[in-house]
Amino acid sequence: MMAKFTINNKIHSATKVLLFIANYSKELRMGADINMKEKVEKAIEFVERMKKIQKKSRVVLRKAQEKMERQADERIKKAKK
Repeated sequence: MMAKFTINNKIHSATKVLLFIANYSKELRMGADINMKEKVEKAIEFVERMKKIQKKSRVVLRKAQEKMERQADERIKKAKK
């Protein structure tokens, strides 16, 4: 398999084209994109968006928790009276 890959991944001296492209009219893929810059940028954008969502969620949940604590404290004070 590696020998076939090596042969197909060589530029032919006469055509100056990869043999795989000459045979199949498409580029040879090695299982992962070599040029992944766009995918990496989109992944970074996704991570940043998720961080913002998580930060906002933490703030909202903290406020809800504080409100519930205040309400529980008020009920406890009323029950002790």
